[in-house]
Amino acid sequence: MPQPNDQRLFTVILGTNEIASAIGIQLVRAGHCVVLSHDPDPPVIRRKMTFHDALFTDTARLEDIVAERVDDGMQVYQSLRRPPRILVTWLGLLDLLPVRQIDLLIDARLQKRRITPDLRRLALLTIGLGPGFSSNFNCDAAVETRPGKIGLVTGRRWTDAADGIASSLGDVGAERFVYAQFAGRWHTPIEIGTRVYKDFVLGHLSGVPVLAPRDGILRGIARDGSEVPAGVKLLEVDPRGRDAQWTGIDDRGRAIADATMAAVRLNAIRRSTQRNPA
Repeated sequence: MPQPNDQRLFTVILGTNEIASAIGIQLVRAGHCVVLSHDPDPPVIRRKMTFHDALFTDTARLEDIVAERVDDGMQVYQSLRRPPRILVTWLGLLDLLPVRQIDLLIDARLQKRRITPDLRRLALLTIGLGPGFSSNFNCDAAVETRPGKIGLVTGRRWTDAADGIASSLGDVGAERFVYAQFAGRWHTPIEIGTRVYKDFVLGHLSGVPVLAPRDGILRGIARDGSEVPAGVKLLEVDPRGRDAQWTGIDDRGRAIADATMAAVRLNAIRRSTQRNPA
């Protein structure tokens, strides 16, 4: 992919969750300037495994990478002439399109309830992750994110539709989560990484107490003060004891990032072949 005026490759990732963050780390190590664009639905709960909190604290560190918040398109444009970095922003895709032609656009929101957009022609290469994507319909490359099937989707197939079944963590599925029973404002004083016990009050949704679903380590929780819609995950308890993980990139995030990078490399090879046919 071209780099006009000696600028960095300009990558926009929709989402600030743990998958978006894992992909961002690999791309910035490959020389990209990466912008993570926040989307409020669903709220990010595994915040210690993401760059999400840079939106509120100006910077956030994950592994050896520090991401910084940017608030306008000019800051993004200026960053394209600096060393590779990860930027986190409240700006949406429509705000980022005028900055410069986007080299790589990735939808990493993993939306299960909304219709996925047609990303094609919005960037030189577009990649859709999770439910609702097909390289024949709304992106250039689709990546399956379902555990056990993670990888590039070939041909005209769609990624698997969401089935409402939570993946397992230590042989525990959906019962490790608490979901918002109604839309409201969420408040919690509890920090991620805290050991919690079943029925302990972890926060309040519009004044209604929300209890821990089981014993374990708090792996994720929506940020204090968030407005949350009905039906989304409010918190997650890791039941695995000493094997619990609430920081860094986990195996699933790394596998999806690897599959996404494979899609980027495959497309680069295809473009090179088209430019230089044998």
